[in-house]
Amino acid sequence: MRRRELLIAGGAVLATRRAPARAAAPAQDSAPFDAASVRNLARALAAEPFKPPNATLPDTLKNLDYQDYRAIRFDPGHALWRDLGLGFTVEFFHRGFLFKDKVEIFQVADGRASPIRYSPDLFTFAKTAPPPASAELGFAGFRIHAPINRPDYYDEVCAFLGASYFRAVAKGQGYGLSARGLAIKTADPAGEEFPAFKTFWLERPAKNSTSMVVHALLDSSSAAGAFRFTIRPGEATIFDTEMALYPRSDIAEAGIAPLTSMFFFDANNRAGYDDYRAAVHDSNGLLLWTGHDEHIWRPLTNPRALQFSSFSDTNSRGFGLMQRKRAFADFEDLEAHYEKRPSLWVEPIGNWGRGAVELVEIPSAREVNDNIVTFWRPHDALKAKGEYLINYRLHWCWSAPGETKLGKVTQTRCGLSWDQKNRLFVLDMAGPALKALPAGTTPTLDATNAGGKLLNPVSQPNPDLNAWRISLEMSPEGQKLVELHARLMDGDKSLTETWIYRWTP
Repeated sequence: MRRRELLIAGGAVLATRRAPARAAAPAQDSAPFDAASVRNLARALAAEPFKPPNATLPDTLKNLDYQDYRAIRFDPGHALWRDLGLGFTVEFFHRGFLFKDKVEIFQVADGRASPIRYSPDLFTFAKTAPPPASAELGFAGFRIHAPINRPDYYDEVCAFLGASYFRAVAKGQGYGLSARGLAIKTADPAGEEFPAFKTFWLERPAKNSTSMVVHALLDSSSAAGAFRFTIRPGEATIFDTEMALYPRSDIAEAGIAPLTSMFFFDANNRAGYDDYRAAVHDSNGLLLWTGHDEHIWRPLTNPRALQFSSFSDTNSRGFGLMQRKRAFADFEDLEAHYEKRPSLWVEPIGNWGRGAVELVEIPSAREVNDNIVTFWRPHDALKAKGEYLINYRLHWCWSAPGETKLGKVTQTRCGLSWDQKNRLFVLDMAGPALKALPAGTTPTLDATNAGGKLLNPVSQPNPDLNAWRISLEMSPEGQKLVELHARLMDGDKSLTETWIYRWTP
């Protein structure tokens, strides 16, 4: 699935909408619904053989190209809850192009779930003949609007579209990276398994509500699952996520809270990129807060060969893909505005036990491809017929919540050393702990390497940035993989994050 097509088809350019005036009603038939309903459905579904989703469509829809699909627009006049003053409205995506699977969607109100029926009257068809009025095509997904930027306008704040992908924005942001419900066998040579949300239940919010609840039923050949998202748009948009997972078979390669992003190039890998921009990426680093209270910054790369990195941990306190460059001058891109892309932080709720944060970096020759994936992998395989209850909080934000006083890595640069033989790494670190150092105090540079040879490690003040600069020269010594670590210390106390860099030719 190509990233640019996915984003534009789903409304990557956020449309601003006036407060609603009229609403589409769900169907009248309904069934009881409570907090346990989706979990019971998922448990029962996992006990049955997997059935692929319904992808049957008329030829006029299943063979659409990108432009024709994009021309099918939902009519905002039919938005769910349009004139009820609930603080949220919902619009729906038509099936077609890349999004052929039928998704069922229900409204939940007063303890009952009512199906929201498809009708071609909900859409405008600029380049395609509309299906017959009797067609029951269902939807491909939906997007939620709320007055996140101004009280009198309803902006798109999140969208669920394609497999188990969803994305969101905080106030003032544009779409960037995505989250998923579950990852299985990511980048496995035998092929990745993509679980999909097959049914959604949208709880009707109370009047002037600031939060909305979405339930989702997930299914795949390996597992079924139930999700409950409590969505709170704002300065940071929060998804409180409750997951119940029921494996059909043992899953050795499960990815919990998976995030998917794009990194094309930056100052650490500019060689070979003939581009007017200084950088192109939705995210530029993986941030980890480990169970033993270490903060790690791992700059992202666009490697020449597929790369896997694993960060073992017990009871992780959080991880996420961050966008730390926030100035227009960092990118100079009037269309993409990468400086406004969200960071996405995963905050585990409760103890997740032993496992690892996995990072997959996939070679990409174009910026339209999502080539970065990260997730939590439990130490033990998920067993067939088991029940796994996992809760976490997703923060779509400008920076990670609960930040410490530690110095942060603000820039990583890489190039040839002065003698044209080795690699030179230059990084800047800034933050309260460094600013608080008494005048004349020099922190200790703790720099190590695994593979290769580390030469001439130096730290010095960078007064122009009110920061400290670290320079490291590295000789690969013929090796194909070298890992570098660096941080600034005051005795045995860390003053900064730990910078970890994985170099490959």
